[in-house]
Amino acid sequence: MIGVITGDIINSRAAKQPSDYLEVLQSLLPKINAHPKSWEIYRGDSFQVEIEDVENAFWYCVYLKSAIKCIKNIDVRLAIGLGNKDFEAKSVSKSSGSAFIRSGETLENLKKQKIHLGIDTGKKTLDQELNASIQLTLIAMNHWTTNSAEIIKLSIENPDKSQQELGELIGIKQNTVSERQKRAFLDELKNFNLVFQQKVKQLQ
Repeated sequence: MIGVITGDIINSRAAKQPSDYLEVLQSLLPKINAHPKSWEIYRGDSFQVEIEDVENAFWYCVYLKSAIKCIKNIDVRLAIGLGNKDFEAKSVSKSSGSAFIRSGETLENLKKQKIHLGIDTGKKTLDQELNASIQLTLIAMNHWTTNSAEIIKLSIENPDKSQQELGELIGIKQNTVSERQKRAFLDELKNFNLVFQQKVKQLQ
């Protein structure tokens, strides 16, 4: 089983320069999968990345969303598809299999419903359960300020650093880091991620 995250930038025209979010994607996607054939940016504001550690799919989406929302007035729509890869092409967008189909179809459905994140595992009951919970996490994530997004991104990139150490990285006090993490619902997102991981591992 593999995972595929397909995404597109929401309100991309609000960016001062397309390079604002393109540089973010070019930096983050290789961190999710370092193999050059496993990620791609296309049509200027759309992208796709293949993931092997499928249990981390949700956390990768949190990471991507936090990084993009560090840019004022910009957001991202993300669709997770889990399944098989039947054909590997020279670029990930031309590869095929159930994971790719589910991710692409989910993204189209999310656009129609104006929802920012969803998943298709191929298991209807599990999808209903996970997507209901994901919609609750979006209540927090969709309303992140740039400061909230920044502290989530920093916390994900430095999981072993204390609040004091995180604050030193961006020039703020420990209590400010704590306040921003609480406002961004970091602990709640971590708790759901544990549930997500357990559910997905049962599929493998």
